[in-house]
Amino acid sequence: MENKLHFYNTLTRKVEQFVPNEDGKVAMYTCGPTVYHFAHIGNLRSYIMEDLLEKTLRYLGYDVKRVMNITDVGHLSSDADTGEDKMVAGAKREHKTVMEIAKFYTDAFFADCAKLNIKTPDVVEPATNCIDDFIRVITRLMETGYAYESGGNIYFDTSKLKEYYVFSSQSEKELLVGVRDDVEEDENKRNKSDFVLWFTKSKFEDQELKWESPWGMGYPGWHIECSCISMKHLGEYMDIHCGGVDNIFPHHTNEIAQSEAYLGHKWCNYWLHVHHLNDRSGKMSKSKGGILTVTTLEEKGYDPMVYRLFCLQSHYRKPLEFSYDILDNMSAAYDKLVKRIGSLNREGSVDRAVFDEYRTRFEDALCDDLNSAMALTVLYDMLKADTDDATKFALAEDFDRVLSLNLTSERAADAGSGVDAALEQYIAEKIEERKAAKKEKDFARADAIRNELLERGIVLEDTREGVKWKKA
Repeated sequence: MENKLHFYNTLTRKVEQFVPNEDGKVAMYTCGPTVYHFAHIGNLRSYIMEDLLEKTLRYLGYDVKRVMNITDVGHLSSDADTGEDKMVAGAKREHKTVMEIAKFYTDAFFADCAKLNIKTPDVVEPATNCIDDFIRVITRLMETGYAYESGGNIYFDTSKLKEYYVFSSQSEKELLVGVRDDVEEDENKRNKSDFVLWFTKSKFEDQELKWESPWGMGYPGWHIECSCISMKHLGEYMDIHCGGVDNIFPHHTNEIAQSEAYLGHKWCNYWLHVHHLNDRSGKMSKSKGGILTVTTLEEKGYDPMVYRLFCLQSHYRKPLEFSYDILDNMSAAYDKLVKRIGSLNREGSVDRAVFDEYRTRFEDALCDDLNSAMALTVLYDMLKADTDDATKFALAEDFDRVLSLNLTSERAADAGSGVDAALEQYIAEKIEERKAAKKEKDFARADAIRNELLERGIVLEDTREGVKWKKA
């Protein structure tokens, strides 16, 4: 296949042509949620853009295998190996077990993804399913000298690496969000940047989930799960690893350290990171309280597709600022878009030359570092073009394989008809009134109702199957 796809590789800090390890096949991993609370819309921006990447790859003809973890144990509330375990905190908050919390919020996460047309990855693996894998990899790191025991915990020794700060385009001091001066320093570490692979000395007296290991009862550190789950399902070589920019350090940095120490070779070639969603006070996060969810948007009357469009109209490597004023504008734009597509006459043959021209333009936009805003521009240009409706509809349907905005759904057809729910109800009531008038042989009233509807652009047709209506 022709290889046109280029995107920014955080590892090399430049836009590169994408060349997979195996021709035509892509091994892709995306960091999944920590299922202790609902996902806020800032989290979901990353998943929308990762979904865009996966669907772009499939659109271009690649065979994609995408794997995602579910963090249901061992994720601490700070980026350092300190603080409160988020899963334990969620269980305490809701007076449930950790696994009850994990099940509830895993289901909630995928329900939100479904509302946003985010495809479920081919493999979804909870961390608690892979304890034996964690122990096996950690044991090997101990044997080769990359890990050590101290104070009851197993640590990765970053001093054994030629280079630890592999993503560093900043100073080491700026990157050390995980070992800030305002968090309690772990005195068991040999080096300040070392990180926990396995806890046997729990910081939590009531830690619920523990497993037998060669080092005693304990549970895994956060970083080890993604390395093990990806290697379990994708093998020793991975093409693309995705996540939010806040995962770059320490999480993804630590993943590379432990994975390549274990494997003895380069692990993943391309790293794609999605920037934050901000409100006017800064980055959205659960720690602020009062999180903004997809359900919140629905309760305020917004179609989840409006939020997806809001994300797609901005580049994934740029911070995106959220406000309800912006979302109102986006809602109006989305309604106008689906009405325009819904009004297209779908009958007739497709002009293949025009179809191929706009499909190429759409592909080119996506291949240019996932320029979703430009891809949307191609969609709008196509709808304004001097070509037939059937070709336009076919293109909108084709583009929506990637955009996933329900552009040609039943709702779009209804919107294109110019008939909203209130008018539909009015038409139904008038048809019943007319039926009653005819039954009473009040034909003048029946004709008046027909004319009343005609004035509103609705034509009635008496058929063997009953009365049908259509737009005039």
